[in-house]
Amino acid sequence: MSRKDQPRRRAACLLRAATYYRYTGATMAKYGRTAQRKVKRAMHERKHGKLRSGSGRKVKSRKQAIAIGLSEARRAGAKVPRRSGSSR
Repeated sequence: MSRKDQPRRRAACLLRAATYYRYTGATMAKYGRTAQRKVKRAMHERKHGKLRSGSGRKVKSRKQAIAIGLSEARRAGAKVPRRSGSSR
């Protein structure tokens, strides 16, 4: 493959992927790898009693631990969907 063909091949590949997602109903990943790691770390800390909320209290809720992990991931610039308006 020559250097000239590389951009064309990449464009063709991206087009195939886009058509695949459109017609199969499959979706791309909503969360990135960084987000996954942050949530995993938050869950681990909660499990061992080390995770604290903003007010300094110990986090006992699984949902709260996930929320803290996602919030940290957003701050780090990871691929995470926006917060929904109803949960604010």
